[in-house]
Amino acid sequence: MAISMTEAAAQHIRRSLNGRGKGEGIRLGVRTTGCSGLAYVLEFVDEVVAEDQVFESHGEKVIIDPKSLAYLERHRARFRQGRVERRLQVQQPQRTR
Repeated sequence: MAISMTEAAAQHIRRSLNGRGKGEGIRLGVRTTGCSGLAYVLEFVDEVVAEDQVFESHGEKVIIDPKSLAYLERHRARFRQGRVERRLQVQQPQRTR
């Protein structure tokens, strides 16, 4: 699987989609930004297109476009909640030596 998510992340996505009243899942992608390189992009998906890769974890879908797939291999989405903020966080895989 190219990407996984924690149960807490799946629950957060489910609540968000239910609050919107529609949606197939979330799109995780990368885009070029500034001179530093790449940034993650998260957005709701209402319709999956044929070239998208769909990964399901804990009953929720993460949709990735083909160009972003190479950058997101083995990444993990998790939900973080602090006193002030709640957010989905994308974690890069640990390198092995």
